Amino acid sequence: MFSGSFVALVTPFKDNFDIDYDAYGRLIDLQLENGTHGIVPCGCTGEAATLTHEEQKKLIAFAIDRIAGRVPVVAGTGSNNTAETLGLTQYAKDAGADGALMITPYYNKPTEAGVIAHYTTVAEEVGLPVMLYNVPGRTQLKMEPDTIAKLNEHPLIVSVKEACGSVDQVSQIRQRCDINIMSGDDPLTLPMMSVGASGVVSVAANILPGLVANLCNAFHAGDLAKAQELHYDLLPINKALFAETNPMPVKKILAEMGLIQDVLRLPLTSMLQEKYDGIKSVVQGYGLV
Repeated sequence: MFSGSFVALVTPFKDNFDIDYDAYGRLIDLQLENGTHGIVPCGCTGEAATLTHEEQKKLIAFAIDRIAGRVPVVAGTGSNNTAETLGLTQYAKDAGADGALMITPYYNKPTEAGVIAHYTTVAEEVGLPVMLYNVPGRTQLKMEPDTIAKLNEHPLIVSVKEACGSVDQVSQIRQRCDINIMSGDDPLTLPMMSVGASGVVSVAANILPGLVANLCNAFHAGDLAKAQELHYDLLPINKALFAETNPMPVKKILAEMGLIQDVLRLPLTSMLQEKYDGIKSVVQGYGLV
């Protein structure tokens, strides 16, 4: 199924907050040139919560067209209600996406029965492989391992992006079922892979695509020493990328690299200069700026 480094791609904006498709195309090209194994447009790092549905659809279609089948595209289509998720997921399937990343329904606080009904309804009606997105830090809703195992009984609920910050969570899931697991926490990529994850949906890959891809490649090749070396090489930047709310730091760094403008849509704002100054030496250590 899904394996390796899948970048949680940022959405670049112009000064007027319109989407910068020229920059978006360049970001996609950079990923493909550096060995990234998959692209995830319109996730949390892509500021999906501030995109209109039409913008989300255009970004998904643009990414699929630009990538042209060279790597899988798992489109962010999740919402806090099932009807919206159905519409976005159907569009992603029609556009040619290889899968859909669906965040757990936030704010509503559904029960386990509601969570299961939400995902299985979309899987049944659309027929596109589903990657669950378990990120309680953003949604205040944690899918327990038993719930994920129940969802995996559906043939199209095939993967989970695990962003609970817990290797034990991954172990508990793997003990119960063989669903494809992708780390949703960059610092835990290697530890999670050691207990059964197949790769990562990565923020760090936006700026260091080759290093993140090579970590995954080394692990899958059985070169644990190399994977460990890359894990420790990436630890400082992985910490720096969360010095403020994601994607504020990664967009600041990409702007410093000259790849995008440092523009986010409210309520997110550009990273405070004093915060960036606190991580600047780390960023410079990677030769990024």
